[in-house]
Amino acid sequence: MISMSNNVTTQHKTAACIGGGVIGGGWVARFLLHGWDVNVYDPASDAKRKLDAVLENARAALPALADVAMPSEGKLTFCDTLEAAVTNAHWIQESVPERLDIKHAVFAQVQAACLDSAIIGSSTSGFKPSQLQENALNPQQIMVAHPFNPVYLLPLVELVPSPINNPEIIEQAQTLLTSIGMKPLHVRKEIDAHIADRLLEAVWREGLWMIKDGIATTSEIDDAIRYGFGLRWAQMGLFETYRIAGGEAGMAHFIAQFGPCLEWPWTKLMDVPELTDELIATIAQQSDEQSGHHTIRELERIRDKNLIGIMRVQKDNNWGVGELLNQHDQRLKQLG
Repeated sequence: MISMSNNVTTQHKTAACIGGGVIGGGWVARFLLHGWDVNVYDPASDAKRKLDAVLENARAALPALADVAMPSEGKLTFCDTLEAAVTNAHWIQESVPERLDIKHAVFAQVQAACLDSAIIGSSTSGFKPSQLQENALNPQQIMVAHPFNPVYLLPLVELVPSPINNPEIIEQAQTLLTSIGMKPLHVRKEIDAHIADRLLEAVWREGLWMIKDGIATTSEIDDAIRYGFGLRWAQMGLFETYRIAGGEAGMAHFIAQFGPCLEWPWTKLMDVPELTDELIATIAQQSDEQSGHHTIRELERIRDKNLIGIMRVQKDNNWGVGELLNQHDQRLKQLG
């Protein structure tokens, strides 16, 4: 067990992160930089190297969103066993591969060793909580807590309980996630892929078709998003943006004007192109041409700086994610 201490007190709460990859590592950073002690279990031989890279990015990025002092970092501990990681944890975040059998096996190990009062969140982007809870020792502990990359910067987390999760544990989860600067979106009804990924899937499918049909490249599709509607979505989302598009008459006028277009065969959302070797190779080649001159770490740092800029502008206007950040500053100030 490798332990790295940063002068924390025993009063700090402890999180356990099972899996330290892109998403798991982002969770580690989010908790650690908010003063939580974090136990990590990841059997991969290069887990520590990858996590160190995520933490380096997070330490440079997350404090840039705050106008008050961040808490002192918690203690980061790499654990040799899953059981050691979860024994004293108040929140346990599972970020293992998207296979239900693997997740069930992990939950069985976790619940055999964890506190009865611990909350177990899953980073799954697709499985419903009732699927995760199947044959669990204590299914009420388990719910979906699906974040977005980079977890240490983007505040949205889809909190998806099943009907057997009682209101008290849902409220506890919302309060805890809010305390580390996140925006828990309580998804009231189970559905495959939750809310955000279903929207992303629709755009992703249409993008695949346009590449397959030779209409656009990966770069051109990304430009259509980042120079156009992506900027609007970043601060107002979908429906508020369309409300403005309706002018003084509002949403009803917008729907009356553009609603009939939904019947036109513009998109292929109910159909998916076959991911042939040829299509995959085309996408990979176009992506390499678009971004291959940057390393992944360079792209991560560019992404983080761009996100900070967009989010800080909204912070100055106390709008959208900026309002959330201002509220979180007040929580951090009270902790200081």
